[in-house]
Amino acid sequence: MKKEFAYNDEMPYERFISHGPASLTNAELLALILRTGTESVSATALGQEILSIRDKDNTALSVLYDLRLDELLSVRGIGQVKAVKLLCLAEVSKRMSAEKAKHRLSFRDPATVADYYMERLRHEKKEICLLLLLDQRLSLLGETVLSQGTVNTALLSAREVFVNALSMQAVNIMLLHNHPSGDPEPSGEDIEITDKILKAGHLLGIELIDHLVIGDGEYRSLRQCGYLDHL
Repeated sequence: MKKEFAYNDEMPYERFISHGPASLTNAELLALILRTGTESVSATALGQEILSIRDKDNTALSVLYDLRLDELLSVRGIGQVKAVKLLCLAEVSKRMSAEKAKHRLSFRDPATVADYYMERLRHEKKEICLLLLLDQRLSLLGETVLSQGTVNTALLSAREVFVNALSMQAVNIMLLHNHPSGDPEPSGEDIEITDKILKAGHLLGIELIDHLVIGDGEYRSLRQCGYLDHL
């Protein structure tokens, strides 16, 4: 005879089948990915331990974006296979978010560009500056990483910007970088380099259409802020 479970007594797998994934806690969702715990720790408890690696009171799945392989391997019961599964889960989440945003991506609309690059950049611990190379119709010809800076600043070469633009025959460009602090407000350095690239591009006939700063779920467009209006 099949055993009847009270809702709160069901194991994660049974509750998933009976009530769907929305009925599971974050730790229980991880338990289903992990499948097993240890002799002394259940898979659900192991999932909760992973969520709280950085913060004992944390229950957010977004911690997976930040965890390194060595941190996961330091948890008893997490071997290389389980650690890789969890890191792949975070990567799948990022790519799904980007694919969803790509359908409405328009380089005429900074909100859609920020949405497309948000999950890729918002969790980075160092500044990464991207150069987006565009044709006359603002279609993407390619992108390149211009710099990967320290936590506080990214070193950006104007020469490298235009060498890349000319090699791809781009007539429009866009800069995009993250602020690891999560605050997207442009710094004085951001404004200065934007002005420098804007003026150099004007001389070469290559338009800087915008410079976006990505924060934690927020962005700023330097064009919308009025910093590209003086040429």
